[in-house]
Amino acid sequence: MNILSAAYILARDMSFNFLIAVIVTKKDFVSVTSVKCAQPHGILGMHPHKKGNKSGLLVRAYVDDAKSCEVVDVNDDTKRYSLKRLSDDGFFEGIIEGRKELFQYRLRIERYNGEIRQFYDPYSFLPTLSDDDTYLFSEGNDHQVHNKHGAHIRTIDGVPGVSFVVWAPNAERVSVVGDFNHWDGRYHPMRSLGASGIWELFIPGVEEGNKYKYEIGTRHGYAALKTDPYGTRFESPPNNASIVCKTDTYQWKDADWIERRKRTDWVNSPVSIYEMHLGSWKKVVEDANRSLSYRELAVELVDYLKDMNYTHVEFLPLSEHPFDGSWGYQVTGFFAPTYRFGTPEDFMFLVDTLHQNGLGVIMDWVPAHFPTDSFALAQFDGTALYEHADPRQGFHQDWGTLIFNYGRNEVRNFLVASALAWCERYHIDGLRVDAVASMLYLDYSREEGQWIPNQYGGRENLEAIEFLKQTNSLVHDYYPGTLMIAEESTAFPGVSKPVSEGGLGFDMKWNMGWMHDTLEYFQKDPVYRKYEHHQLSFGMLYQYSENFTQVFSHDEVVHGKKSMLLKMPGEPISNKAHQLRLLYGLMWMWPGKKTLFMGCDFGQSQEWQCSGSLDWHLLQYTDHEGIQRCVRDLNKLYQDVPGFAAGDVNPEAFEWINCSDADNSILTFLRKGNEKTDTLAAVGNFTPVLREAFRVGVPFPGFWKEILNTDAKEYGGLGYGNSGGVEADEVEWDGRPYSIKLTMPPQSMSVFRYQGNA
Repeated sequence: MNILSAAYILARDMSFNFLIAVIVTKKDFVSVTSVKCAQPHGILGMHPHKKGNKSGLLVRAYVDDAKSCEVVDVNDDTKRYSLKRLSDDGFFEGIIEGRKELFQYRLRIERYNGEIRQFYDPYSFLPTLSDDDTYLFSEGNDHQVHNKHGAHIRTIDGVPGVSFVVWAPNAERVSVVGDFNHWDGRYHPMRSLGASGIWELFIPGVEEGNKYKYEIGTRHGYAALKTDPYGTRFESPPNNASIVCKTDTYQWKDADWIERRKRTDWVNSPVSIYEMHLGSWKKVVEDANRSLSYRELAVELVDYLKDMNYTHVEFLPLSEHPFDGSWGYQVTGFFAPTYRFGTPEDFMFLVDTLHQNGLGVIMDWVPAHFPTDSFALAQFDGTALYEHADPRQGFHQDWGTLIFNYGRNEVRNFLVASALAWCERYHIDGLRVDAVASMLYLDYSREEGQWIPNQYGGRENLEAIEFLKQTNSLVHDYYPGTLMIAEESTAFPGVSKPVSEGGLGFDMKWNMGWMHDTLEYFQKDPVYRKYEHHQLSFGMLYQYSENFTQVFSHDEVVHGKKSMLLKMPGEPISNKAHQLRLLYGLMWMWPGKKTLFMGCDFGQSQEWQCSGSLDWHLLQYTDHEGIQRCVRDLNKLYQDVPGFAAGDVNPEAFEWINCSDADNSILTFLRKGNEKTDTLAAVGNFTPVLREAFRVGVPFPGFWKEILNTDAKEYGGLGYGNSGGVEADEVEWDGRPYSIKLTMPPQSMSVFRYQGNA
């Protein structure tokens, strides 16, 4: 007879041959032992069994390196039932006669080395997902999917373990492999949940700290070893295993901050953001030049931000990524803080500490693309799953990365959940969404014929647009007061308008146009600036079309672009420092929130290098210390004048005094706060020429106090100024009935606040 084709199988019990009654079919046996089973719960575990008029329970188990296997009744461990070994690699089967009702049990095995183990059978548990769960996910509307997919520590029927859930609709089979099963895909195959494409398994006894991956049997005949898309913690490269991790046990102490955040209208409030790359901020030289940890930063970074009067810190991506020498934008773990600086709980501690000190936390979030690393999302189940199959839609030519398929419900759900998870688990106060322009346009950085138009023949990526609207709406709904900030460099309309008004729903947008125009102007020799004066004023034509944040970011101080200090023309360094302070004075007085990259606020000399540390030693020199003091005071001014920050988005709060004095390279304007005495006159001199008795028109008579002068000696300047302020004369100037006569320091910004009539 053909072995395994009938009701009996000839097996070898170490020393002699015997006939064993077998129920398992050859097909089922082979599917389990050769790792081809998509429905292991239908074969393994405990099942009602009836033969003739006799009823019982059929139990099968497949356990590694087991010499013997017994079923032990949990409620009465004296009731034990031996299973027969059908294969040397651990396939067991047996019938429990006389019992009809399923009961809770453990498997008791003896290994060949004499070790005895007792554990709950993974194949005795019902699915951890409901039909509603799978339906919502397939629809793209499961806003809690991050708490279901991935690896989650649970207790089911009193049994502790970990539930594993992964989406792989085109896989032939999926197994959980890890340090708890010798990374062997034979022993924990997952259950397919049908058309949803979801695979699921609860494994008792797996604990926090266990490492795991998914072994995915593809339709191409090979097995792919993948990290968990929803993983919350990862080990270091090159292994990159996912790590079982709790994310809900940290005791947060930031309730006051969260409540205050909900009540704050950030668009009309001061927002001054310190952008930073965590790994290169400071190094511990005496400890192999390592980066500061999350917990170390909770001391040093907090002190620095408070001293400098910033309101927020923005971290370049801290999501897990494989390459140490990167900025973090090649994300492979969209739900996990990088291992490089500590555990997820350590990161929570950092955020918590920042909040307790009144500082908001923004993180760069990267839903525009993902890397091609084979261990992560690329070709996840052997097919283009998270990405588009057609490279004209699915491949970023500029970055060598893959583009998410925003039209696929499950992919969109994955990304939305990533945004919500950072806000939920880590109390993040805002997400700066990277490379939004590349998401909005199908022809981004492509030539004709290299892209596929949308259904209407246009270039807009309609699916990505809807995804952004959905994400922004949900983040705002679930986490009021959370900021969504777009890095968007085109004139796409309504980026920062509410979705209800036809916009994308971001709170703010980086002002890339103003940044480029202003930097281009400042890099010119002052002799020629009068010919480009319009570059200073042009930005006001569109300033109020969006809720802008003015920004000098990390992108501007790398790849041969020079540091902010060395962009300034002329010599020596003191001259460059003069101009940099002037530039920052213009930035802070100009409407819009503020974002400045680390090192720029003290005039870092060299370009930023992500592998090094900032040149903190430069602060021993007057020029660098002066720049830092100037930025500190600008931040304070920005926060101290009532209504000043609200004017960032209110065109009535800005008024030109004179924007056309190109011959003198002078720019003058008013910023208006809540009261008349909150009116500021900003006067910028963009040449190295000292101008005395220079008149500037003002709207009110009385005393105008000089509250900031970037040429002040404490900033490393020459010390020219106006002795604390000037009295307005009843002399018509610049189309106004009054004027103030000023000493205009060279290459400086002077700010005057109206004090009223004496």
